[in-house]
Amino acid sequence: QVQLVESGGGSVQAGGSLRLSCSASGSIFSINYMAWYRQAPGKQRELVASITGGGNTNYADSVKGRFTISSDNAKNTVYLQMNALKPEDTATYYCTQDLRLTGTNWPRAYWGQGTQVTVSS
Repeated sequence: QVQLVESGGGSVQAGGSLRLSCSASGSIFSINYMAWYRQAPGKQRELVASITGGGNTNYADSVKGRFTISSDNAKNTVYLQMNALKPEDTATYYCTQDLRLTGTNWPRAYWGQGTQVTVSS
């Protein structure tokens, strides 16, 4: 059984910073991919940032230069450092990790429960 636990959300004023964390627990053999998505009320879930097992990163244009994704594979943890936050960053943030479990042949995606980020103007 794999569980992803997110933390670090909260409320900040515009221009502020938050750091999200997402840790996976379970019998994990390898991590192929980690990412953060977000979903604002009435909008579709969108990719915010991703990082591969090899460390390659990708960002949505709306967060480039402000957000940084990083990972600690030894801890099965992915982070999202969010700086210069804007009201339009307000959303529920979800992490996903593409994990291969011990004793299995193929990876699959697991999702966290979501953490709320609210940015006030």
